[in-house]
Amino acid sequence: MKLLITGANGFVGRALVSHFAAQEAMSVRAAVREGSSQFPSFIEVHDNLDLELGDWSSAVKNIDVVIHCAARVHVKNDKAADPIAEFRKINVDGTLKLAQKAAEAGVKRFIYLSTVKVNGSSTSHRPPFSADEAPAPTDPYGISKMEAEIELLDIAKKTALDIVIIRPPLVYGPGVKANFLDLMRLVNRSIPLPFGAIDNKRSFVAIDNLVDFIHTCCVHPSARNQIFMVSDGHDLSTTQLITMISQALTKTTYLIPVPSNMMHYAARLFGKEETADRLIGSLQVDISKNKYLLNWMPSVKIDHVLKITADMFLKK
Repeated sequence: MKLLITGANGFVGRALVSHFAAQEAMSVRAAVREGSSQFPSFIEVHDNLDLELGDWSSAVKNIDVVIHCAARVHVKNDKAADPIAEFRKINVDGTLKLAQKAAEAGVKRFIYLSTVKVNGSSTSHRPPFSADEAPAPTDPYGISKMEAEIELLDIAKKTALDIVIIRPPLVYGPGVKANFLDLMRLVNRSIPLPFGAIDNKRSFVAIDNLVDFIHTCCVHPSARNQIFMVSDGHDLSTTQLITMISQALTKTTYLIPVPSNMMHYAARLFGKEETADRLIGSLQVDISKNKYLLNWMPSVKIDHVLKITADMFLKK
């Protein structure tokens, strides 16, 4: 099986290239905008490929499965005059151009790495998000991903290209960036933190579990034209997560039990409501569909991945 992985130099893309390159029955082609020198010489790399402007004809030639990770992701303090238009250029128009080229080239399956943001931003006071409920995105990023999903499934109806959509929550693991890295840095300082009484629940997915699930979706016939949520299958409160991170870092953490409503109030005063929602609110996903349809369950445990992640963090 020959795979094309877009966004191959990103956090998820690099893990996918490494995983599939080690499989005897798999051949990997990596697509990147820049940075082709980071890959081993035996990896076929197509560089200078921009989702908005690039010509994907050569990249999709003789490919069986496209795993599409490249995207314009959530941007903090987005300065774009029209954020939704900027997201649509890459996440909708660019994705559809790639999918059309894949269909024309005879690619069998197109795996689209979407986001839980398509479902919404919170499951506080409601059940976990499921794959087949009506989308309800609340920000330009989530809206653009939802629109791409709708158009991709329409392509599946009109062509022989199978579409598989995967909506992960926060992905973590060795080399993680963004919000998870910020939290690790905070915990590593061993300063008192006001998170000792947070009773929320949030889903996460370890990079190894996500890669394993994507592998399953590459080969399982029942994944055809389906939407899936994915997670570690064990949700944590912010208090539990910080405690586990501190243990992995072998740091003493002082958690002060500040009531959640007081933290929300303080966050509103300082314009940090979005940050507070991520730390205090709930965001859970239901992965039962993965079990009954694909016979898949996560095999890697949170504490194991946190330890590896912490070890790499401390070495830098």
